[in-house]
Amino acid sequence: MVKSCQGMVVWLAVVGSVLPVQSAVSARAGTHFVSNATPGQLPKTVAPLAYAIDLIPDLKTLNLRGHESVRIMLAAPTDTLVLNQAGLKLAAATVDGIAARVTQDETRQTATFQLLQPLKAGEHTLVVDYTGPILQTPNGIYYNDYTDHAGQRRRMLVTQFEVADARRMFPGWDEPSFKVRFTLSVTLPDDLVPLSNMPVATAVPAGEGLRRTTFQTTPRMSTYLLALVAGHLASSGGRADGTPVRTYAPAGQEADGTYATQSAVRILPYYNSYFGVRYPLPKLDMIAIPGNYEAGAMENWGAITFIDDAVLYNPQHSAPATKERVFLVVAHEMAHQWSGDLVTMAWWNDLWLNEGFATWMETHALDRFNPTWEIWPRQHEDRERAMAQDALPTTHPIQHPIHDISEASSAFDSISYQKGSQVIRMLESWLGQDTFRAGMQRYMKAHAYGNATSEDLWSALSAVSGRNVGAVARTFTEQPGIPLVQVARRCVAGHSVLTLRQERFTIHDPFPQPLVWQVPVVAGGPGLPLRRAVLGKEPVSLSFPGCRQAITVNAGENGYYRAQYDASGLAALRTGFARLGAAERANVLGDQFALFEAGRAPLSEYLSFLAVLPVTGERSTAVWQEALTHLLQIDRMERDTPSSAAFRAFARSVLAPAFARLGWEENKGEALPESMLRPQIISALATLNDPNVIAEGLKRFDAWQRHPASLPSALVGPVAGIAGQYGSSADFDALVRLLRQAPDTEGRLRLFAALARTHDPEQVVRAATLATDGSIPNGRIVRALAQLARESEQPEAVWRIVLARQAVIRQRLTPGGQAVLLPAVAAQSADPAIGAALMADSASRASTGARHEARQAEEQIAQTAELTRRTHVAVADWLATLAASPATAPEAMRAFLERLPPRAP
Repeated sequence: MVKSCQGMVVWLAVVGSVLPVQSAVSARAGTHFVSNATPGQLPKTVAPLAYAIDLIPDLKTLNLRGHESVRIMLAAPTDTLVLNQAGLKLAAATVDGIAARVTQDETRQTATFQLLQPLKAGEHTLVVDYTGPILQTPNGIYYNDYTDHAGQRRRMLVTQFEVADARRMFPGWDEPSFKVRFTLSVTLPDDLVPLSNMPVATAVPAGEGLRRTTFQTTPRMSTYLLALVAGHLASSGGRADGTPVRTYAPAGQEADGTYATQSAVRILPYYNSYFGVRYPLPKLDMIAIPGNYEAGAMENWGAITFIDDAVLYNPQHSAPATKERVFLVVAHEMAHQWSGDLVTMAWWNDLWLNEGFATWMETHALDRFNPTWEIWPRQHEDRERAMAQDALPTTHPIQHPIHDISEASSAFDSISYQKGSQVIRMLESWLGQDTFRAGMQRYMKAHAYGNATSEDLWSALSAVSGRNVGAVARTFTEQPGIPLVQVARRCVAGHSVLTLRQERFTIHDPFPQPLVWQVPVVAGGPGLPLRRAVLGKEPVSLSFPGCRQAITVNAGENGYYRAQYDASGLAALRTGFARLGAAERANVLGDQFALFEAGRAPLSEYLSFLAVLPVTGERSTAVWQEALTHLLQIDRMERDTPSSAAFRAFARSVLAPAFARLGWEENKGEALPESMLRPQIISALATLNDPNVIAEGLKRFDAWQRHPASLPSALVGPVAGIAGQYGSSADFDALVRLLRQAPDTEGRLRLFAALARTHDPEQVVRAATLATDGSIPNGRIVRALAQLARESEQPEAVWRIVLARQAVIRQRLTPGGQAVLLPAVAAQSADPAIGAALMADSASRASTGARHEARQAEEQIAQTAELTRRTHVAVADWLATLAASPATAPEAMRAFLERLPPRAP
């Protein structure tokens, strides 16, 4: 993410001025990239120019031998070199042929080379011989054991270097601002297919069934983007704009990579045009890693790696959602080939420049090539995920100080990804698509093969737009939280005049810091013109013809802010709800529930909007997904209360018309969003104790066991889930057997999700064991345990299991996975005692990243506990009000009231 000494011009381009930075410091907001001002652990007075790395991995003993030669540039005389290593044993080192004394610090993950005489400023050569382990956990250089489709046990060599694990394969300057060229050689068994960022330059026999492969030299790039994968692989291939594109998978599964290849072939020319810079590498490989993989995918330049269920799609076996996921993940990682790889953030405080942009761009690409998939309205889910975190006291700005690599790992969250994406979406909406694109092209060309900061992006966008983009954007990236736009509406001379004011929106925050944003607002409604304004500290008024129309102040849901309407505005929205666009309907629903969470509105207002959905024949998947999310959230909070049965009856009445339309079987010609919605509706109705859905699900599960072809792949998830929650012990045993026999990650994770729905305490223990005994990929253990805690509705039991077994579980986890293990499980609970136990556990103090994760989980527990108490009261009061005045209820509510079960005493 590279250098001969072509004079000091190269050196200055790489390093700038040469003041040392001995330790990580706070990110300086609002500054352009300057190397010596970039945070980091290593001194900036020394920088690598090029690496030549020669590796001999032994996949039987799981040991690695390495030899590297690094050309370095010194800005000033020194007798000491400091670089990164982790877990390696540096046997010998020389600088310009003279031996250096080596000391290693495993706590700081550094190696120090002490020289007898100071080196002069200028270019030198460091040579190091070393050994190290090939890890079991999916970080650094590691091995991945799997069973192929022929039933053979296979072993694959994989690398995963982000955030800072390149240092586990070779000693080096393992920070993103040190961009250099790499020439990589590797000696491996000759039956393995070796892959790296660049094509093979040479491959020669190395004796005893071995082959030494040397890859072409890379462009300048950061260490975390280097890749090496070797295994029994085969590929499907294509070509796009002259670039070979291939998807590699374990041999026998290569056909399942065809859809990913086809998607990439469509996307690449679009990205070449969009970014104004052609894809600069001679090939693009996408590589499926079967199971042992922690990320969803990794944007290694020219050699993107994926967990297999994010890149392999088989229409006979995959769920409909997998088809969309593969396209999105491919589009995301390909966007990184420009934003992240060609232009790299200077330090991890600007991670969002990589991840927020790629998350936004994946949606752009999917909408361009699959416009019937309703992807922009369904981005509502991402918005809600980001805002759920951003409203709490433990949130952080998009750009925030990253002091060490453990803290950098914790920055891979909804703020960097989803909020970052939503802010970019808002800026594009404000500036216009063509202007925003012109700014991105300017930014890419100016910083190609180098590093950049957020300020560099704002400068490019400002230059092409003629607006002070940074003044608006910084209020969203350099301060935490969410603006709340308060909307007061009045009728004046036949016009609706909306007066907008802003304040900060928070949840469970007794002492919120008062903040002011520059909020680009776009308001409108059916048949009305759009009105635009930037809302700052002072109120803004907007006028629309007519006094009764539904008007929203977040048209298209393109803005990152909540909105609260006064009584007249809310009444107009309720009356005209069905005429709003799908994005606006989802937006109104999401904001109304969030206002209840914040104590700013009664729950009844949200529920009254839900009651409209069956009356108006709601068809949008985006709207139904919003409704499902919060109906099921309320249902979990209502567990074991006197109002639970009545609330479930209401929720079933809301969902019943949608289920009647979708049914159990796919309708000919239906769009993909409906194919994805069907299993979600079925699963929700089963959770809500719909007897007919449960009976049919168990019937289909029984038939599926006898005749596997009887169940469409789209229904395997919901039907297996019904068996996991409501089936017999024999059904649970069958699910365990099917999980162990599943040939791929998608199948194993889908079946574990079904097992996680059990409410039987003994089965919860068995499921927890399955999550940690190798049945689930190492990189998915934490997610599986959190899923079990949530879906079983027994988070306290799962917490106790994990506490008792954490020493064993941690052996399978990366450092990042260890930091989130306990917080991920604890956060599913509403018991403050678990929050206290989490904070008291020594693992929660193991690193700055672990402390951050623990604090967030503790805050989530407290917020859930407080919201649960309020929900119990709100649901009971709402049901009592309806029962007392049924005649005043909407039509759908009256039908529900007629079927209302007696309330428990």
